[in-house]
Amino acid sequence: MRIAISVACMMLNVGVICAQNNKRIQVACVISKNTTEIDYVGPQAVFQTWHFDSTENRHMKRFNIFTVSETREVVDGRVADFTFEDSPVPDIVIIPAQRGSLTLTEWLKKVYPEVDYLMSVCTGAKHLAKTGLLDGKTATTHHGAVERFKKEFPSVNWIENVRFTRVSDKIYTSGGLTSGIDLALHILEIYFGRGQAQIVADHLEYQGNGWKYPEK
Repeated sequence: MRIAISVACMMLNVGVICAQNNKRIQVACVISKNTTEIDYVGPQAVFQTWHFDSTENRHMKRFNIFTVSETREVVDGRVADFTFEDSPVPDIVIIPAQRGSLTLTEWLKKVYPEVDYLMSVCTGAKHLAKTGLLDGKTATTHHGAVERFKKEFPSVNWIENVRFTRVSDKIYTSGGLTSGIDLALHILEIYFGRGQAQIVADHLEYQGNGWKYPEK
């Protein structure tokens, strides 16, 4: 797994904690027609929270978030920061529920080898399924879409009643809506440890524990 922003990493029981050298982790949120707001606003709140840097003795941003779409035209009141053609290579890609397009599918396949994580929220999982990256794997989505997805993407083992699934080292899928917050906190924990993730959860006054116990 590529952690481009690392200058030093050490393995702990909670995952990989990386010294950031003031370099931010790049987070791309893909948007298109009918994007569900909570699917990316929730994770965005997690990644936007500032962290106290003991070396600098001040709070600092650890993530830089931007939106990516097929066009720079206004879609549902939103204008993307970048298109799929000119977007910088992200470290994390958030895939909310949305209409999507073939261009989105192809972009996900293109950036997959270079990212740290692809994370879908709610029915955004269908866009990962369309890439073939979920074939033969276990994934989740909004509980109301599980049966439909089983028919539409039979090569994927769709499950429900979990907050999120670890599909592979680089791919995660979460359930509907607020499940994306749990997945974002889990991703944050991988980068910086459970203590930092808990600080962010407390700052957001988020009392859910699904990010700690995704199988429940």
